[in-house]
Amino acid sequence: MDQVLDPMTGCATPEQALEFIRQHGVVLVSAKGSAPCLTEAIAGQPIKGSWWAHPQGRHIFAILGAVADCGDVLTCRLVDGKVTLVHRRLWPALVRLSARFAPAQIAQVIQEHTASGKHVNTEIAFPHWVPADVLELAKSTDEQAALAVFGSWLPNKP
Repeated sequence: MDQVLDPMTGCATPEQALEFIRQHGVVLVSAKGSAPCLTEAIAGQPIKGSWWAHPQGRHIFAILGAVADCGDVLTCRLVDGKVTLVHRRLWPALVRLSARFAPAQIAQVIQEHTASGKHVNTEIAFPHWVPADVLELAKSTDEQAALAVFGSWLPNKP
């Protein structure tokens, strides 16, 4: 069994950051919440304030960019509307439970930084971002197993 990376030892490379995401399955990019925080894992310490102002800000930015470009990570707003990363190994379970999530939670968020420094988000609605093989796997994914992974992040229904 793989040993889970300790978020406070630091993820110095994109490969280590991707392994951190794979092991946890669901991580927050920089917010504090009910999932581990990737920027703090990269820094190897809690970050007070904005990670942009952290001494490792450029390093964090580079690793976040590499992770976003890898193709094995979905960027969305799954956890409390915060920017969340979901590893591909969990996509079939996420798709299986898609009707239980608000559309905004499972839309793919593509973050771009323009030459002027402006931050622009583009969203791709579910299921347009989902690869065909994941859609097929979702059909045979056990609902209870999927709920065990994502149940704590399901919206509360009255």
